[in-house]
Amino acid sequence: MSGGDGTRTVRAGRHTVEVHRPDKVLFPAGEDGAPEYTKSDLVDYHRAVAPFMLPHLRGRPLMLERHPDGVDGPRFMQKNTPEHYPEWIGRVEVGKEGGTVRHTVCDDSATLVYLADQAALTLHRWLSRTGQVDRPDRMVFDLDPAGDDFEAVREAARLVGELLDELRLPSALMTTGSRGLHVVVPLTGRQDFDEVREFARAAAEVLAAAHPDRLTTAARKKDRGDRLYLDIQRNAYAQTAVAPFTVRARPGAPVATPVSWDELDDPALHARRWTIADAVEQARTRPWAGIMNRARALGPARRRLNALRG
Repeated sequence: MSGGDGTRTVRAGRHTVEVHRPDKVLFPAGEDGAPEYTKSDLVDYHRAVAPFMLPHLRGRPLMLERHPDGVDGPRFMQKNTPEHYPEWIGRVEVGKEGGTVRHTVCDDSATLVYLADQAALTLHRWLSRTGQVDRPDRMVFDLDPAGDDFEAVREAARLVGELLDELRLPSALMTTGSRGLHVVVPLTGRQDFDEVREFARAAAEVLAAAHPDRLTTAARKKDRGDRLYLDIQRNAYAQTAVAPFTVRARPGAPVATPVSWDELDDPALHARRWTIADAVEQARTRPWAGIMNRARALGPARRRLNALRG
């Protein structure tokens, strides 16, 4: 329902959210035919995708990427939850060097709608939960190409997936909505961030050593050449990764979208394949069905990896 003062009232679960300036253009129409999307469109997308997105957000500290004037305006990376946020929105206080940060936690559809009203386009989530913030239950390999070459990404994803299969670790695939793919591994939360990052680094180094002309673990861009970067840096305390089904601040409102491993062979697949116009349809296919419930500890996989390294 719309108000006469430039607001829209949205009922989401147990709460009513006022959406201010619903006609505000967040994604201008592009010369390449990319459609225009308003704040109201973002709200509608968040409401529709909530059943699929919330399981990946609940109980996790968030960093919010806000674009109050749309994607062409300034960007704000927001960690601390402002005092004016409604009391029903979740928060968690986590330690940082010299103090604490009170992160927003998104546990329900009303919070998703409120964050859309705040022009929080992209939700970046921690890989751990509020109960034990120092022990991740996700491990992420970020496949970052040197250019916008998706074939290199597709090839790297196959190699990462094959290695994880050999290590008997379940894995899931997600477009980033930008240029690459994420490979996500569900963990039991027994290991701390340092252990998980060291494992991810060792796995990435095995792959880079086997394919030195195509893959690299070099953190500095100048050392990578045209090789794809196997980025494991997100596996660290207070680091984040884009959440499944979140929108990216790029023309056309592309969405970070879970896909099945079978879809990797689809010639139409690319990092920005889905947008807020059709990502919910992809969500309904449940491409990650059952995978996130197959969490593993890294001990046995570490022994297998060590055997591979000789």
